[in-house]
Amino acid sequence: MSRIEVVAADTPFAQRLQASFGYPLRGAGLATCVVLALVHYVGLLPSWTGALASALVWAATWRYAADCLLHTANGYADPPDVGSDGNSASGWGLTAIHLLVVALCVLAIVFFPRALWPVLLVAALALPAIDMSLAFDGNLALSLNPLNWARVIGGFGAAYLIPVAINLLLGLLIVLASVTSALLPRLLALPLFAFAYTYLIVLAFHLMGAMIHQRHERFGLVPEAPELARASGQDADSRLVDEARQLAVDDPLAALRLLAARLRERDAPLPVHQFYRELLHRQGLRDDLLVHGQIWIAALTARGESRRALGVLQECCGIDAGFVPDDPQTCGGLAELAARLGMGRIAIHLCRGYLAHWPRDPQAPHYGLLAARLLADHADQRAEATVLLDQLAGAWPDHPLRAEIDAQRQRLASPA
Repeated sequence: MSRIEVVAADTPFAQRLQASFGYPLRGAGLATCVVLALVHYVGLLPSWTGALASALVWAATWRYAADCLLHTANGYADPPDVGSDGNSASGWGLTAIHLLVVALCVLAIVFFPRALWPVLLVAALALPAIDMSLAFDGNLALSLNPLNWARVIGGFGAAYLIPVAINLLLGLLIVLASVTSALLPRLLALPLFAFAYTYLIVLAFHLMGAMIHQRHERFGLVPEAPELARASGQDADSRLVDEARQLAVDDPLAALRLLAARLRERDAPLPVHQFYRELLHRQGLRDDLLVHGQIWIAALTARGESRRALGVLQECCGIDAGFVPDDPQTCGGLAELAARLGMGRIAIHLCRGYLAHWPRDPQAPHYGLLAARLLADHADQRAEATVLLDQLAGAWPDHPLRAEIDAQRQRLASPA
């Protein structure tokens, strides 16, 4: 079972609010926002076909939003996969209610311009209560009951104004889209505005879920994320780190042995690795830091956390300037990532390490060429790039990249 990222219910709301703006852009959230934005192109289909297809897309959007609300309310830190928590009834109910609000806004713009702001204000105030009730209870009649709105609003106090503000922003964005869509090519405007809608909707529902999570006792909810984390042994890792901290006060080597035993068992979470390295630093165990760096870089890369792996790599290079990952695939992948991120010095270091450790590997010319291109960007390193390319041409006369190597040599030979 993969690690379950959990948020504590007593986390200050200001802290959760700050982190929430990146929520729709993480993991399944980003993929879903992008796909839903692109699928809005079905609205370009003719006549009732396009209208029906658009309604289906909005239903999928609100259903995923309901998933996010429930997922967050249950204590999960990351967005859910599509269809993991919600139900289609909630999705269609939310779609009908919100499309009704959109229709009222359009009618107000066309026939009663002065009524637009009152419509937006009333909708923004009531919709969070309706959304939370419908997503959580699945009861459309209850969600439309004004007495239920008062109960929900009273339960959240001033924090209720946050989703209200997001709903106002969403309403303004829809109005803006209807006004400015004629100024932009429709093929461009449609996915841009659709992504913005989807982002704000997911953000609003995530924040509503966070509000419910903080007050889960009032809703009779027992968040499932901590329960699953306990069942998978994650809480045991937290207790292990706490135990190691206490042990390290009097016997840091014993604390290191305790953590090392855990690291040998199975994939360990970030806090275990971090405190293990902290203790190694305290004890000045340079070689052990490098050995652990190799292990952790490989584990992070395998989990798709290559950016964090680059951070560990930089730390290890600070200890040993010649440090590179001990696996060619890991080394090459990190070199490519560093180059894309503009970390030229690290990318060149990794490419040189690749050539030094695996000079006859079929991918060696690729990373040699990458290093040469990065070196050529600096006037004082063009000579080194030329020497490297000459070495590649001599060592790999028949390699498929030979034409690119020769082309790069010619560019460097020509006057700047």
